[in-house]
Amino acid sequence: MMGARVDHVVTSGTFSLDGGTWEVDNNVWIVGDDAEAIVIDAAHDAEAIAAAVGGRRLVAIVSTHGHDDHIDAAPELAARTGAPVLLHPDDLMLWEQCHPGTAPDGALADGQVVTVAGTGLTVLHTPGHSPGAVCLHVPALGTVFSGDTLFQGGPGATGRSFSDFPTIIDSIRGRLLTLPAETVVRTGHGDSTTVGAEAPHLEEWIARGH
Repeated sequence: MMGARVDHVVTSGTFSLDGGTWEVDNNVWIVGDDAEAIVIDAAHDAEAIAAAVGGRRLVAIVSTHGHDDHIDAAPELAARTGAPVLLHPDDLMLWEQCHPGTAPDGALADGQVVTVAGTGLTVLHTPGHSPGAVCLHVPALGTVFSGDTLFQGGPGATGRSFSDFPTIIDSIRGRLLTLPAETVVRTGHGDSTTVGAEAPHLEEWIARGH
């Protein structure tokens, strides 16, 4: 019996908020085995993500937060696969900006466990980058999917609407840096890191203030 594994697709598109638009590359993470999978952040390209899922049953499309570059392909992927789109309710206003007149299929809550291939992904509510931002801790795989809350080199951006720097610092300090040091941090953009590599720099980030 094979356990769950992590697959990875990078998709490209744009991120728009507060009247600006930026070109971005997004990490799309797929957790599962040969039979079933979960997609974390259906970004930009439903076709590429569906191809990576392949013939597997898609259990859920989990959104780490509601920014458009993380959810823009979610409805199309859901329509293709029948999988529910899950989002923390505190980010519903961001979902509405991207997909007016629609709603996600289900809500994420702190402490909730989403299971795929016998492996639990625990939802950690980590507001700051957005009010409903979450990370997904997978102890069995020694990893946490951090969305845009924590990157290699520091916290996610807090310069736009609905974001707050002291809040993201509290989330990182209390929810992520408390995980085992060897935990791999798989991020929403860019390279992965580890909890142990980032933890020593917390005070520097606070001093920088962004």
